[in-house]
Amino acid sequence: MKATNIIITIALVIVLAFSGCGNSENKIKLNEVTHSIFYAPLYIAINNGYFEDEGIEIELINGGGSDKSMTALISGQAQVALLGPETAVYVAAQESTEQPIIFGQLTKRDGTLLIGREAEPDFQWSNLAGKEILGGRRGGMPAMTLQYVLDQNGLGETANVNLDVAFDLMVSAFENGTGDYCTMFEPTASDYIAAGKGYQVASIGLESGEVPYTAFMATSSWLKKNSDKAESFLTAVFKGYEFLMTASIDDVVDSLMPSFTGSTRTSIKNAIESYKAIDAWVDTPVMKESAYQNLLNIIRNAGELTKDVPFSKVVDNTIAQKVASKLVA
Repeated sequence: MKATNIIITIALVIVLAFSGCGNSENKIKLNEVTHSIFYAPLYIAINNGYFEDEGIEIELINGGGSDKSMTALISGQAQVALLGPETAVYVAAQESTEQPIIFGQLTKRDGTLLIGREAEPDFQWSNLAGKEILGGRRGGMPAMTLQYVLDQNGLGETANVNLDVAFDLMVSAFENGTGDYCTMFEPTASDYIAAGKGYQVASIGLESGEVPYTAFMATSSWLKKNSDKAESFLTAVFKGYEFLMTASIDDVVDSLMPSFTGSTRTSIKNAIESYKAIDAWVDTPVMKESAYQNLLNIIRNAGELTKDVPFSKVVDNTIAQKVASKLVA
């Protein structure tokens, strides 16, 4: 793999140093790659008490990027991580002894919106030719999906994707004058627009099509010892999904407000409707192998994958299938 993934290798070296960290029996330390309404079913499950119903206490930690979240997972600082599945592919390609396993999927499209400095009601992808776009970390899903969309629209090297700004610093960098466009998750995008700082010109997820974008992972050793807990965890999350899809929009906003105290009800509502419009969430935690192959195509397109990584090496649907059978019942 490329040098951009060295941080994961470093994390593998220190995994044993943290392997003895203890946790209360019912607590799960969950590291999320970023804090976004893109992960609405998770926050609804927390705020509506679905985890408590399953006998689980969640300690939520913001990772600030997939590389950091993966480091937390494989070093033992978190038991479960919600992040891009590309990181599991990278670790598997390095033939690590402690392989992170995807045990449930949450989203099936890119969740970023393309924000510009000027309104472009007749936006065309060709508008990005010669422009600088803040795209995130090299090798991360937001940057790779953006590059895939640009390539599919014939822009190739014409658009300048800036990969030098840290994922969690992109919005502030854009606000301070760096770049012509910036990709943002919700509700950050809606808050930014509402403040009169920028304009939405496109949805990356709508353009890129379906791909397993964010998933729940744990180390293989943790899953072997805690399969029942992982099943209860996924059950709670998908109770949150069912509420998201069946409750009134006002009730959904009420359930999300405690997790987004810095956002207005209007921004949260807009974000929910935006993600529903692109069919962002999966209705089952079971990851499809065909979707996984689409993921590999995006990674290869970005030049970040030099060897094949079999589906079976990074995905175990055993727990997800049990949860899916409950959902159907």
